[in-house]
Amino acid sequence: MGVLNGYRVLDFGRYVAGPYCATLLADFGAEVIRIEKLAGSEDRYTMPVEPDGAGALFLQVNRNKKGMTLNPMKPEGREVVAKLVETADVVVANLPAPGLKAMGLDYETLRAIKPDIILTTISTFGTGGPYSDRVGFDGLAQVMSGGAYLSGPEGSPTRFVLPVVDFGTAMMAAYGTVTALLHRERTGEGQIVEGALLNTALTYANAYLIEQSLTGCDRVSTHNRAQIASPADIVRTRDGWIMVQVIGQPLFERWAQMVARPDLLDDPRYASDIGRGDNGEELTAIAREHAAGLTTAEALAAYAEASVPAGPVYTPQQALDDPHIAAMGFFHGMSYGTLPEAPIATAPIALSNSAGEIRTPPPELGQHTDEILKDLGYDQLQIAALRKARAV
Repeated sequence: MGVLNGYRVLDFGRYVAGPYCATLLADFGAEVIRIEKLAGSEDRYTMPVEPDGAGALFLQVNRNKKGMTLNPMKPEGREVVAKLVETADVVVANLPAPGLKAMGLDYETLRAIKPDIILTTISTFGTGGPYSDRVGFDGLAQVMSGGAYLSGPEGSPTRFVLPVVDFGTAMMAAYGTVTALLHRERTGEGQIVEGALLNTALTYANAYLIEQSLTGCDRVSTHNRAQIASPADIVRTRDGWIMVQVIGQPLFERWAQMVARPDLLDDPRYASDIGRGDNGEELTAIAREHAAGLTTAEALAAYAEASVPAGPVYTPQQALDDPHIAAMGFFHGMSYGTLPEAPIATAPIALSNSAGEIRTPPPELGQHTDEILKDLGYDQLQIAALRKARAV
């Protein structure tokens, strides 16, 4: 039994941030009902891997949920929403405020139905500024935080292909939701939990923004080379690439001895991390020269012997094949529909006494609609009427 057993969550989320927030709650025991459009929501079909079009992202972020279809824009659908809210503890919706209002998911409407409800909202731009009602995705937050400008080759801003801002926002929203549940246990009060992609990205970038505000240094991108320490870069070996990360004086001393350049320790340019970062091109060149004559395995062995951090640059298949990743047991083999087992990442936080777990695959489209409606008091004739009205 999960620590969140007994809580009901209505998941109106789309794509990553909202659904994954709800998934994390489900992993730790909450009953989560994913509510989709009648034809299936767009995120169901992103990165398709299954004959009916179900996508890889959908498989990852919708396990452990029940599923129903519902159209809140229909009067009959709005009635179902109200009945669901009466039974719920949390509503998750990653939509701007106008969208929430249109669907009857704004906090005032929900609170009128259930005074202690918790509304967890996730938007791109948050509230309080002129962009609040705009829609957007992870990439917009990345580029507006300054992160993409500082990434990639100089003069070629580069976003990270993985939706790190989406997932980071989902994790923070789940954290906020659990905190709100604890607050409600103590006070009886519901509240709004608000996450925003831009806020998450600005948090990631905050140290660089602080530095810019206080020093006006106007950093530019240095591709994979770190700017605040060195050598910290991706370098080529005879048969691949490795990432080298030398941060702090003890590591730099060990690295200098490893590459047979103890003279670097007497160079005033390299007396501190920031100095090494500001003058890192020569250090990267030395790291490249050292790695160029070695295989990836030989280079990693040398770094390991010197206790200096380094790791291989993997393709997705190589990540799946890595013996350490396999030994951790982090991936859960899960089947869906006609697919063979797929490696689904478990909750990325481990608790020794109340661990999360993957219990069920994502729901088929509308799989639990009738079951949920019956639990709300609808009989078979009423359910048929809802279907005829295209409300479910």
